[in-house]
Amino acid sequence: MKFVNRNGRLHFRKRVPKRFADIEPREYVWISLHTDLEDVARRKAGAVWEEMLEAWEAKLHGDTDDYDARLAAAKSLAGIRGFRYLPAAQVAKLPKADFYARAMATMRKDGSIDPVEAEAIMGGVRKPELTLSQCLKEFWKLADDRIMGKSEDQIRRWRNPRIKAINNLISVIGDVEIAAVSADDMLDFREWWLERIRDKGLTANSANKDIIHIANVLRTVNKMKRLGLDLPLSDLSIKEGDKKTRPAFSVEWITTKILAPGALDGLNAEARAILLGMVNTGYRPSEGASLGPDQIHLDHAVPHISIEPVGRQLKSQYARRKIPLLGVSLEAFKLFPDGFPRYRDRASLSATVNKYLRANGLLETPEHSMYSLRHSFEDRMLAAGIDERVRRDVFGHRLNRERYGAGASLELARDLIKPLAL
Repeated sequence: MKFVNRNGRLHFRKRVPKRFADIEPREYVWISLHTDLEDVARRKAGAVWEEMLEAWEAKLHGDTDDYDARLAAAKSLAGIRGFRYLPAAQVAKLPKADFYARAMATMRKDGSIDPVEAEAIMGGVRKPELTLSQCLKEFWKLADDRIMGKSEDQIRRWRNPRIKAINNLISVIGDVEIAAVSADDMLDFREWWLERIRDKGLTANSANKDIIHIANVLRTVNKMKRLGLDLPLSDLSIKEGDKKTRPAFSVEWITTKILAPGALDGLNAEARAILLGMVNTGYRPSEGASLGPDQIHLDHAVPHISIEPVGRQLKSQYARRKIPLLGVSLEAFKLFPDGFPRYRDRASLSATVNKYLRANGLLETPEHSMYSLRHSFEDRMLAAGIDERVRRDVFGHRLNRERYGAGASLELARDLIKPLAL
């Protein structure tokens, strides 16, 4: 490498790589090594050239409308120039000497300002102006860890309420920027929900879920994007009346209506088997639908199913459990030892079953549904005097005290459930 002495300092000349042509107009650059000693210059040349390449790379990556990429590139370039990236408001408050040093570092040799250097060194990367709909798009990326382990159907059911909530808010206040959302806007949204509750018979619970989802989305974006906004999202919940409890099917109704010969013949075989599987297990419909051959144990000394996080998340850590199969539930699983591919990770099961039960007069009251079989099974266990620990273990519920030991064995659970199995 040849060096040229300019004003007592050694320089070397290099061609600018073509990939940097958009951010470096020069074809060649002269690079000062800040020494007049050739052996020192030779040692420094490689590192100086690498630093220049890094600076060009940072500029190239910063040539984008993506805020995160632009900010990362600006931080990198500022660091290469010997400064810590600070927002413009903080740069303006620096001591005069520090501010002057930064300002001088943004100047080209001809005295003009390099805008890319200025953006990095003077903190000029502007935070994006995010609208509510854009916030939702950002939220999916920022909350990616929350869907790890969920099945496609679980992801859909997790996303949809948040989409609905943000869309409801937009319908009331418009697709405004997150920074422009005011306390009056949120009170208008609350009033909109109150009118719907009064006029359409909707519940306060639905309104409060919307408010919770909106707060979750906007607070996550505000925090993770470091927007520093004071969002007006507190004290908005609507007082709920007495919560409706889902009624349980009576034993008489199950035995004389649902289990009557031919009553379920018009229901497709897989849906019918999942429904019958609930009768003596009380599992959640989604739990039954997701069972595969490795979770259905018919050849075991105690035939049973094991609810596990296979291809999906469980509702909670307590939902992982084993349930013995008895009566009509055991007979149903014998027909489908490999599970129910038609409904695995699908959302249509409950709608299909409830539509059939309703159309065929198999709902004890209009408030009953497929899920009422779960409540019925718990009522039957309670009436049989089965210990709370066993009931909660079978249902996958949290125990409101310390859990000691392994709980009831499959054999014990089978023997306790057998007298009440239908």
